[in-house]
Amino acid sequence: MALENLTAENFEEKVLNSDIAILDFWAPWCGSCRQFAPVFEKVAGENPDILFGKVNTEEEQALAGHFRIQSIPTIIILREGIGVFQQAGMLPEEALNDLIDQVKKLDMDAVRKEIEKQQAEQ
Repeated sequence: MALENLTAENFEEKVLNSDIAILDFWAPWCGSCRQFAPVFEKVAGENPDILFGKVNTEEEQALAGHFRIQSIPTIIILREGIGVFQQAGMLPEEALNDLIDQVKKLDMDAVRKEIEKQQAEQ
């Protein structure tokens, strides 16, 4: 799958057809975003089975709004279309790789049950 530029037009098709999608919300003027980009690209190259999507918040304001992005860079990880991680700020390569390992080990049946339980309590 590798690295993809995600837009409102291709977002659903790309993300919903991926077991794991790691999204980098960024902007061209953001210094931290530019510093994080090589780490994101390197880890993407090492994990061809995962979708690594870059979302330019300047061009894709609707997507940024949908995910309530308030600062950049922000990383969001989706597994089977379910958000399992979100954090603003840069991640070191080691931390990103650790997150990927944790996401791969998730029991998604247990995650769905927990979501159902939380929704029932609301």
